[in-house]
Parts: sequence; C-alpha cells; structure tokens
Amino acid sequence: MTNDVDTGPTAPPTIFVLSGSLGASGEQLVHKVLAQFQSDSALVKICPRIHHPEQIEPIVAKASQTSSIIVNTMVNKKLTQDLMKLAEEQQVVVIDIVSSLLDHLSILLDQKPMGKPGLYRQLHATYFKRIEAIEFTLDHDDGKNAQGWSEAEIVLAGVSRVGKTPISLYLSMLGWKVANVPLVKNVRPRSEFFQLDRRRMVGLTIDPSQLRHHRKHRERRLRGVNLSNYVDPVSLYEEIEEVAQMLKREGIKLIDVTNKPIETSADEVVELVNRRLNSEAA
Repeated sequence: MTNDVDTGPTAPPTIFVLSGSLGASGEQLVHKVLAQFQSDSALVKICPRIHHPEQIEPIVAKASQTSSIIVNTMVNKKLTQDLMKLAEEQQVVVIDIVSSLLDHLSILLDQKPMGKPGLYRQLHATYFKRIEAIEFTLDHDDGKNAQGWSEAEIVLAGVSRVGKTPISLYLSMLGWKVANVPLVKNVRPRSEFFQLDRRRMVGLTIDPSQLRHHRKHRERRLRGVNLSNYVDPVSLYEEIEEVAQMLKREGIKLIDVTNKPIETSADEVVELVNRRLNSEAA
C-alpha cells in the first residue's frame, strides 16, 4: 500500500526579464505574449539595471532552481555572453530577443551597435516624461492619494467646479506632475495639505456667478439629488470667500480663473510657480 503525499500547489513558473535599463519594453512584450495563453499562472519578474556579471549569477541560479526561463533584453554584448555561458552551465533556457536583431541590423546598416542601455528612453525622454506626468496627475486628481501630494510639481486647490481637473490635465500634457485638492466650506483639509511646499501650491478662485453656472450645468446631470446649497448664490459667495481666506492665511497664492480659457489659467499657474521657486527659499 502506498501513501500519496500531497505536496500542495505547484509554484507557478517565473519569467525573469533582464535589462540594462528599466525593463519596461521587455516586460510589455512578455505580457503581450502571455496574453495568448489562457493560463495566467506565470510570474513576470523584472531585473533592471544589470551592469555587472555578478548581478546575473543569482538570477540564473534562481531560474535553475525553479525551472524558470530568462528573457534577455540587454544590449551589452559582453553581459549577454556571460548570461548565455552561465545559463548553459545550469541548463536554463534564455530567450534573447535583442542580439539577433542587433546582429542583422549591424549587417544591414554596416554599423556596430553602441551597446548602451536606455538609449530609446533617452531619445524619447520628453515623451516618457509627459506620459509619467499624465499618469501621476490622474492618480492624484480630486484629492486622491494624499500620501503622494508631496511628489507633485504643482498642487492646485479650490472649491468644487472651479476648474482644477481640466487645468491639471492640461499642465500634465506639458509634462508637469500635478495634484489637485478640493476644498470644502467648514471642512479642514487633510494634514498632508498643510505640509506641502507653498511655492508649488496655487489656489484657484472664480466669480460666484460663473461658478454657479458651472454647478448648474452639473446639477442638470445629477437630477434627483438635492443640491440647493451647491448652487445657492449666497452660499457660493461665502464658500469662495472662506476658501480664499484660508488659502491666504496659509501663504498660498491665488489666481482668478473667471472667464479665462484653460490654457491661459495654466500659463498663469506655471508663471506663478516658477516665479516663487526662483525668488523664494524653500
């Protein structure tokens, strides 16, 4: 009689992606290929900034122990050779998605590759900075993720419907990381708000009649919801004044966005922040 021993669930295989830079392109490619399979049990582990053979050894050893594979995106020929040698010794499968293309292009273009990691990102730095800024701004819209406000290059604050989100998104497309924080009458902002660099903070204010127009437009989309104070002229005036006074007490400069295009308001925000950064000590 034999006893079946339950060894528990088998650990999923790992795909190690080696890169001399950040590994984003290799990771993206691996996930695109994995999407062709119904199973989602493979783990993708990025091993970025590989610059020395000593960094490769433990990765190959781990892949050998776990019956995993390695995807190589390194452009450094010497490191790739070191990787292939170690992998062969330990019987680890390596998928080299760069070397073959480099070799063929070298013949086609009659040039030797530079072998420097991250050149694509360097050549397209402006594009990647813009994408990073847009992602940051979306993640920190309307008071979200307060723990990350301190990483913002610009922080906009103001009452609801003053225009924080559209101005923030416009600025992000120019490459600025922006957080925007809604301010509510009789409600103290989160403690993180008061710890921010005042030079990077800008309050937005607006004429009550225009704010009422913006809010009435929203009210029509929210039928059935009681928003009487939200659009009441007296309440609006008091809300704008209270928020403006609080911002002034905190040393936060304000700009008036009344009847201004988003682009104009955004330009004023950037000008104000740059002026304060250049003229005032932290």
